Formats: sequence, C-alpha cells, structure tokens
Amino acid sequence: MAQPPPSQTESSKAGESRGSTNLPSSPSRTRRVAQSARNARAALDRASRRAVMAAAVALGATFLMGTNAFAAPSVGQQAPDFIAVDTQGQQHKLSDFAGKFVVLEWTNPGCPFVRKHYGSGNMAATQRSATSKGVVWLSINSTERAANDYLKPAALDNWMKKHGAAPSAVLMDEDGAIGQAYGARTTPHISIVDPTGMLIYAGAIDSIASSRPDDVKTATNYVNQALSEAFGGKPISAATTRAYGNSVRYKV
Repeated sequence: MAQPPPSQTESSKAGESRGSTNLPSSPSRTRRVAQSARNARAALDRASRRAVMAAAVALGATFLMGTNAFAAPSVGQQAPDFIAVDTQGQQHKLSDFAGKFVVLEWTNPGCPFVRKHYGSGNMAATQRSATSKGVVWLSINSTERAANDYLKPAALDNWMKKHGAAPSAVLMDEDGAIGQAYGARTTPHISIVDPTGMLIYAGAIDSIASSRPDDVKTATNYVNQALSEAFGGKPISAATTRAYGNSVRYKV
C-alpha cells in the first residue's frame, strides 16, 4: 500500500535538516571569505592602476602617483611622485632618483623671463653647477599644445641646445599634471627635492623679479644658495620665495 505524502510541516522540517549542513557558517570561515574578497579587489585595483599608468606613459602623458594634482605641497612636505616622457622619448619617474637632490625647473622658451636666464647663460651655468655635484636637473614644459608659443619635443630640444642648456632631461607636461601638482604658476619656477623625497625649496630662481639680463649679475641665485646650504647640512635660509615670470599656459 502506498504511503501517504508527508505533511507540509514534515517536508519543511526535512528541508531544514538537509540545509543545516551549510548554515550557519563559522565566524572564521566568514572572515576568510571576506579577506579573500578584499585581496581580490585590491589585486584588481593594482592591475587597473598599472594598466592606466602604462597607457598614459605610452601616449606621452604625465602620470601622477598617489597624489591630488591640485594639492600643491608646501616646503617640508613629501614631493608628489610622477612619471613623464622627455624630449627624447625616454620615461622618467621622480622616485627613481631617491637618494639624490632633484631640481625641477618650469620653462617655456616663449617667456621673456625664461629667455632672460637662458640668453644670459645664467640658467645653463646654474644647471651645470648643480649637476656637477650629482644633482638631477629636470626641466619641465607644462605649456599646452594649443598655446601659440608651444614647442614640440624636437623643437624644444633644439632650443635648449642652442642656448647651451645642461639639464639631466627636458620633460613634456602638456596636460599640466606635474605643474599643477607642484603649484607652478610662472615660468621659470623652481622646486628642489632632497634625497628623502621632501620638498626643500620652492619659488624663484633669483632675487630680482625682472626680465632684464643685466640684473642677473647683482641678484642672489636662490637655487645655488639652497643647494650649497643643503650640501653643507644647513637649513635653507630662503626655502620659500615668490616665483616671477609669465603665467604657465596650462590646458583649460
């Protein structure tokens, strides 16, 4: 004789009995699952950042690392890291120069204040003085492509050579990411980073805010002064000065 079907209550109890092998999860298992999920998300984020960075550099763009492009650091704070391509197509990463002093010089050949220092030979002499001591000098052009005084990499390179410039590299920053990260408002603008990656100087190249080449002779060269004091283990006497020159022609 066929057995009568189980009641709804009995079916429910049987289902609960069969499902009881999976519930509840132990606290340790829950933690392991959650940690695995977090690790997976972190790995995906890292891979995504690497892919974006590689694409940006491949296109010749600058790439700021772990920083807000509009939060310029003050002297005594960590300098924003970045990757950029120079006029020769070579990539440079600021943090690769850890252990060395690095000078960042914002330039634009169309600026009369820049021409003052290059035409007089002052910028080239300051560059050579610094690099002879093992300092890395990175000239940076943050002028956007649409500006009427923008120079393509080859033309900028030729202009530098014509004026006897001696930087370690000339970086292209057409999207303005590096310049805005450092708060560079004029050309020239100078930032100095110490071997620990800290910003130790920001401001003008010298003390006379003019476009007259003759003023170079009587001005205090703040870059030479700051590097001399830093190498001598002394505090920088003028660590922050007011940069002067034409406004950086940032991309709008």
